Amino acid sequence: MNFVNSMAFTAITFVAFTALVALISWWKTRGDNLDTQDGYYLGGRSLTGPVIAGSLLMTNLSAEQLVGNNGQAVRVGMSTMGWEVTSAIALVILAFVLMPKYLKTGLTTVPQFFEQRYDEGTRRLVSIIVLLSYVVIMLPNILYAGAQVFVNIFGIDKMFGISRFAAIAIVCVATAIIGSIYAIFGGLKAIALSDSINGLGLIVGGLLVPVFGFMFLSGQLGGDGSFADGFSKFLHTDPSYLNAINEVNTPEPWLPWPLLFTGLLVNNMYYWATNQSIIQRTFGAKNLKEAQKGAVFAGFLKIMTPLIIVVPGVICALAYPGMDWGSGDSAYPMLVAQVMPKPILGFFAAVMFGAILSSFNSVLNSASTIYALDIHRPLFNPTASDARMVKIGQNFGTVVAVVSTIMSPFMLYMGGITSFVNSAFAAFNTPIFVCLLCGFFWKKVPAIAAKIVIPVHVVLYFILQFGLRNVIPALNNIHYLYFTAILFVFDMLLMWVIVKKHPRATDFELKDVGAVDLTPWKNGKIWATVTLLIMVLAYIIFSPLGFGKSEKTTYQNYLENQTTASVSDSVQ
Repeated sequence: MNFVNSMAFTAITFVAFTALVALISWWKTRGDNLDTQDGYYLGGRSLTGPVIAGSLLMTNLSAEQLVGNNGQAVRVGMSTMGWEVTSAIALVILAFVLMPKYLKTGLTTVPQFFEQRYDEGTRRLVSIIVLLSYVVIMLPNILYAGAQVFVNIFGIDKMFGISRFAAIAIVCVATAIIGSIYAIFGGLKAIALSDSINGLGLIVGGLLVPVFGFMFLSGQLGGDGSFADGFSKFLHTDPSYLNAINEVNTPEPWLPWPLLFTGLLVNNMYYWATNQSIIQRTFGAKNLKEAQKGAVFAGFLKIMTPLIIVVPGVICALAYPGMDWGSGDSAYPMLVAQVMPKPILGFFAAVMFGAILSSFNSVLNSASTIYALDIHRPLFNPTASDARMVKIGQNFGTVVAVVSTIMSPFMLYMGGITSFVNSAFAAFNTPIFVCLLCGFFWKKVPAIAAKIVIPVHVVLYFILQFGLRNVIPALNNIHYLYFTAILFVFDMLLMWVIVKKHPRATDFELKDVGAVDLTPWKNGKIWATVTLLIMVLAYIIFSPLGFGKSEKTTYQNYLENQTTASVSDSVQ
C-alpha cells in the first residue's frame, strides 16, 4: 500500500509541476502575435537577459548531458567538466564580438548570413547540412536518450510489465507530443519561457542529487551518513578523481589540457555562436544589452553545471571503488534511484522531463525555422507572407516530429552507431564556423571560398577520424579534438590563400537594418571578466594546486590496470 501511495504521490507531483510550467508559459504568451516572422521565430524580439540565459542553458542541458557527462566522470573524474566550464569563453566571445554583428544584420537564421556574405548556394548548402543533422541525428537522439533515463530511473518497463522497447517508445511519444505543442504552436517565446522555469527546477532538483549523494557516500564508506562527512570523503578519498588537468596524450573520454583552449574552444565556438538551435535565443533579444546579459549569465551558469552533471559521477566512482561501469551510462540513473527521497521523486521526474522537452522543442523549432526561411521561401515561394511562412514552418515541424518519434525507439537496436554518426557530423562544425568568422572579419573573402573550404575540410576530417585510424594504430588514442584544432588552422590558411588568389571585387560591408537597439551593456565587460576569473578559479580548485593533488592521475591508474589485466591474461 505504501508503494502504491508513493507512486501516486510521485505521479501527482510530476503532473502538477509539468502542468504549472505549461500554464505559466501559456499565460505569458497568450496575447502574442505569432503570425509574423519575428513574432513566431524570434519571440517578437522581446526576450530579456534572464530568459535568454535560462533558455540557452536548458537547450544545452538534457538527458544526454546528465547521463553522458556523469557516465564519463565515473570513469575519469572531474576531467569532463571541461566541456561545461570552458563554454564560458565561447559565450563571452559571442556576447561582445559576434552578437553586435548578428543583431546589426537583423538575422532570423544563421544561413541567412551566408547568403548575404557569400551567395545563395552557400546558404542552401549550410541549411541542408544543419537541417539533416537536426532531423536525422539530434531529434531522435534527444528522444531516445531521454526515454532511456526515465526507463532506467523509474523502471517504467517493470512498473507496467511491458518490454523495454515499448517503455522507451511510450516516453518518446509523450515527450514528442508535449514538446511539439510548445515548438509548433507556441513559437520561440513559449519555448524560452518554459525553458527558464524548467531551468530553475533543474538547478534545484539537480543539486539535490549531489547533496543526497554526499550523504550516501558517507554511509557507503563507513561514515555517519551526514552531508559534511560525505563531502569530506568526496574531497579526500581519492584526490586523483578531483584533478581536471589531464596529460597531453590522454584519449577520450579524458580531456587533454592543450585542448581546453584549442580544439575544444573551436568546438564550443561553433556550438554556442553558430548552432541555430542555440543562437536563435539571442536573435530574439529585446536589444544588444539583453543579448549580452543572457550570454554572459549563461556562461556563469555553465561554470556551475558540473555540480549537476559531473560531481554525481565522481560520487559513484568513490562509493563503488573497483566497479566496472562499462560506458558509465548506468551511473547517474543508479545514483538517483538510490539516493533521491521518494516524496520528491515526482518533482525530479518533472524536472528531467522538462530538460528533455527543452532540447527537443528547441531543436524542432530551429529545424522549422531553417526549412521555412532558408529552403522553402527562396526555392518555392519567394513572395510568401510571414503568416504563410509560419504555417509552412508549423507543418514541417509536425512532419519532422512524427518522423523523429518513429525513428527514436529503434535506436535501442543500433548499438554504437549514434556515437559514430555524431562524430561524422562534427566534420561540418569547424568549416561552417570558419566561414562565418572569416565572413564577418575579412572583407575580401569571395563567394567561392565557402564552397571550397567546407567540402575539403569534410574529406580531410573523415580521412583523419575514420580512415587513418584504421591504418595507423598510434592514431587510435589521439583525441579527435586534436584533429579539430589542426583542421581549424588548415581551414584558416586555406581561406587566406583563396583570398590572396581570388579576392572579392568589392569589400563586404555589414549593414545595420535597425532591427534592435545596439547600445552595449555598460558594465558587461566587467561581469564577463568576473565570469572568466571564476572559470580559472574552478580549474585551480580541481587541479594538483587544489583538491586534485595525488601521486597518480586517473589515466595513469587506468594504464596500470590495463597492464595488470594483460599480464593476468597472458599467465592464464
